[in-house]
Amino acid sequence: METPIVCPDLSFQESNITLSGDQILDNRNLKLCRLCLLQFQKNEQSKDSIFFRDGIRQIDFVLSYVDDLRKDAEIKAERRKEFEQNLRKSGLELEIEDKRDSEDGRTYFVKIHAPWEVLVTYAEVLGIKMPIKESDVPRNEDTPLTYMLSAVKLPASVKYPHPEYFTAQFSRHRQELFLIDDPSTFFPSSARNRIVYYILSRCPFGIEDGKKRFGIERLLNSSTYLAAYPLHDGQYWKPSEPPNPVNERYTLHQNWARFSFFYKEQPLDLIRKKWKKFLLTSFLHLLIMLVFIHFFAIVTLFLEFWKQRQATLEYQWDLVDFEEEQQQLQLRPEFEAMCKHRKMNTVTKEMEPHMPLWNRIPWYVLSGATVTLWMTLVVACMVAVIVYRLSVFATFASFIQSEASLQPVRSFLTPQLTTALTGSCLNFIVILILNFFYEKISAWITKMEIPRTYQEYESSLTLKMFLFQFVNYYSSCFYVAFFKGKFVGYPGQYTYLFKTWRSEECDPGGCLIELTTQLTIIMTGKQICGNIKEAIFPLILNWWRRRKSRTNSEKLYSRWEQDHDLESFGHLGLFYEYLETVIQFGFVTLFVASFTLAPLLALMNNIIAIRVDAWKLTTQYRRPVAAKAHSIGVWQDILFGMAVLSVATNAFIVAFTSDIIPRVVYHYAYSINITHPLQGYVNNSLSIFLTADFPNHTLPVDKRDFTTCRYRDYRHPPDHTDKYLHNKQFWHVLAAKMTFIILMEHIVFLFKFLLAWMIPDVPKDVVDRIKREKLMTVKILHEFELNKLREDLGVQPSELQKHVMIEANKAKQAKRTI
Repeated sequence: METPIVCPDLSFQESNITLSGDQILDNRNLKLCRLCLLQFQKNEQSKDSIFFRDGIRQIDFVLSYVDDLRKDAEIKAERRKEFEQNLRKSGLELEIEDKRDSEDGRTYFVKIHAPWEVLVTYAEVLGIKMPIKESDVPRNEDTPLTYMLSAVKLPASVKYPHPEYFTAQFSRHRQELFLIDDPSTFFPSSARNRIVYYILSRCPFGIEDGKKRFGIERLLNSSTYLAAYPLHDGQYWKPSEPPNPVNERYTLHQNWARFSFFYKEQPLDLIRKKWKKFLLTSFLHLLIMLVFIHFFAIVTLFLEFWKQRQATLEYQWDLVDFEEEQQQLQLRPEFEAMCKHRKMNTVTKEMEPHMPLWNRIPWYVLSGATVTLWMTLVVACMVAVIVYRLSVFATFASFIQSEASLQPVRSFLTPQLTTALTGSCLNFIVILILNFFYEKISAWITKMEIPRTYQEYESSLTLKMFLFQFVNYYSSCFYVAFFKGKFVGYPGQYTYLFKTWRSEECDPGGCLIELTTQLTIIMTGKQICGNIKEAIFPLILNWWRRRKSRTNSEKLYSRWEQDHDLESFGHLGLFYEYLETVIQFGFVTLFVASFTLAPLLALMNNIIAIRVDAWKLTTQYRRPVAAKAHSIGVWQDILFGMAVLSVATNAFIVAFTSDIIPRVVYHYAYSINITHPLQGYVNNSLSIFLTADFPNHTLPVDKRDFTTCRYRDYRHPPDHTDKYLHNKQFWHVLAAKMTFIILMEHIVFLFKFLLAWMIPDVPKDVVDRIKREKLMTVKILHEFELNKLREDLGVQPSELQKHVMIEANKAKQAKRTI
């Protein structure tokens, strides 16, 4: 007779294993039975499952680790044990996947689920806003421009996947107020991930060296855990299967990451739901408007319209009343761990960790010295490139003159062009090398400063990185635009670098062509290298990681294992995206007067970059941890600063780098030809030098049969009493240049501030919608509290209303009496 045995501790209804005969199961056989059954049901589970083995509890976070065979293996194991025990004490539920069930046979996975009580508690702590009523404010979509741009619009189901709601900060004591249809889906995955990461970043794992240690980041840095990440909600190339929720990763890949959709708008609501801090996508989208920049009112319009766009997103994404201290001003766990002192907070009247200033001063000094040293190193490298150009110019000039086989190419392969191209390429390589090392050093120094809050950390790192990147990328361009050829002297009195190399001169046509060459190589090279780094490197690394891990192909390659083999986006992933975009903004605005192709290159790069970013985030990277931000932060101040600086740089380029002003001065003050006023300009711009006045050490090698030579400058001739000194025309041209700069700056700034005053930071329709939402939210909260009070008191609605009116009248009467 066959006796069915049921494993009682499993959450599956049809979990029967049949044994023949009268066999008696001992404890060992029962354990084996359960293990086989778990393996069977695990293999039956979908590869895309984002649930625990019971198929009910959703996986909100995953930790991974391997057995360590080094000396500190026991310490790491003890840390993990203590950490996971404390996670359970905080209310989280854990399920561990043994290494024998993993694809590589060596990795353990700890799956974490946040139950309802944990979610409602921390949603209140973090001030997360949740829906209380569907919004009755219509979306402003029906405009003439909308119909004209219908080709670039996304389907409504993609652009607006969910209705808009009136929201309020969640309170676990007023759960009846919120639209909770299903507790398991009430909190979106981004909010669940954020709550779990908040707990992980503050969970202790022991006391070491007399200090309390806590936080998942410290465990990751010590390799106690290999990775900590939330899961994608499915495969990017196919929809998910029930019971999994809708696969928004697939929707994003289809409508955001495909290059064939380069002309389409972006599904910002879906991006927001998956990555709340990815405001950069909209920022990049708006930056495409810069393609039409040629002076500076358009820059102002761009920045002002960005403010409006940002305000609209703040409203749509429930960030209007978002208090920055909820996240950015929270104390960093690293700061709390390093603090030995505590101090009374004057606002909250609570004791909190405090680090005296004198403990930080040595790191501040080291930080400032390091940034200064690296900026000096950039200038030194630029000088080295200048020396390279000077030495190569002389060598190549003599070589091309002596080599008869190069006669056909002499007309276009000039020494000036050759040194400009090779020098620009060498300078770009140096820029990449310096960037690579400085990024590591600046991140390390910022951590050593022990910033108090996340905002302080990001601001400190932003300042260091931007200052260095500004000098690194723009120093050679500033040199060519404003210094090269300006201090060369004149024949017989040339200036020398290190008393060896004569100062560089511009091409006879000016330095604009060389500046354009420099900008083209640096900007184009940066964009190409950036796209390769962002797309090709993750693809290769992920392929290699999957290739190494798949030792047993017949085993289940689960959702958490698939995401584990992806690249980590990291805490600074978005930071580098902002930095890259701001540097591009500088190329487009600072030197646009000399490089009018810069906006076109920016347009082409941004069209590609938007889709590359979308593709890598949906296919090659783990899902980032959701984070809130109501703006682009300090980057907006940097953009405004660069926009102001661009007025000055372009004014100086027009005045001093080009020959526009000298031509205008000649046209109106010195030309004697009425029909062709610029005829004779070149001859007028060349001064005369007597070859007999050459010092012996500067005599030309080849003596020619001429007594004078011409050079570009405004100086008196050799027969003048003030020979070789600047003549009156030089001062006229200089005065005209300075007048142009002052007038241009004042006019542009006046127009800029006038536009900024005329264009409101927040659109009127958004202001009205915000007021409507606040009014409705207060009304709903009032009605809820009133109904709750009535239920508690057991009073009829009419009696309660009468009581409230009486009390209100008493209050008014008392006020009048006073």
